[in-house]
Amino acid sequence: MKSIEVGFAPNLDTLDGDALYNYFDNFGHRHAIGCVNWPETFPAKPQASFAILRSKTAIYVDFQVTGRYIRAVNTENLSPVAQDSCVEFFISPTADNYYFNFEFNCIGTVNSSHRRERSNPTRLSADEITRIRRYPSLGTKPFDERDGIHSWRLIVAIPLSIIGLNDADFPATLTGNFYKCGGRTSEPHYLSWSEINSPAPDFHLPTTFGQLIFK
Repeated sequence: MKSIEVGFAPNLDTLDGDALYNYFDNFGHRHAIGCVNWPETFPAKPQASFAILRSKTAIYVDFQVTGRYIRAVNTENLSPVAQDSCVEFFISPTADNYYFNFEFNCIGTVNSSHRRERSNPTRLSADEITRIRRYPSLGTKPFDERDGIHSWRLIVAIPLSIIGLNDADFPATLTGNFYKCGGRTSEPHYLSWSEINSPAPDFHLPTTFGQLIFK
């Protein structure tokens, strides 16, 4: 099983915007989202990576992407952002494969649920989604697909309380995965940090998650 250590940075909660970007530039250890799990049908491989840290109140993930084609059509939360230029973080806080999926397009629109099976999700409430802080380098205005090479970045801060945890629950080892996708871009792709073994694209497989060793 793939694994990474997740550092503890209590001062993250006092930062926003450029200060968060600078903190991750200085202290975030980057990991590639580089597994092309279905190379015959979806061979495209944009450059994608993440860094992850936690504070006393939230999990922070810094996504960075460079690739051809960029799309940001979905503006309503709980809409199918995986069709756009999208990054995702799935995490299981328990040992029984109960997991949360957090999906973001490049302008920070959120689609998120918790579940044990893909077919039976419980969507996050509007209040829970509002509490997820998002810092997209491209801003928040939508746009149709653009050709060319584009680089973008998104930092998200997911409150621990949304996934049923608090600072007293750490250190802890949880499981999760990180993804880059673009289902309706001109080069559809489905990349992951931890390898997925399934016949067709499917990120909702907690048995393929890696270990997240939180300090």
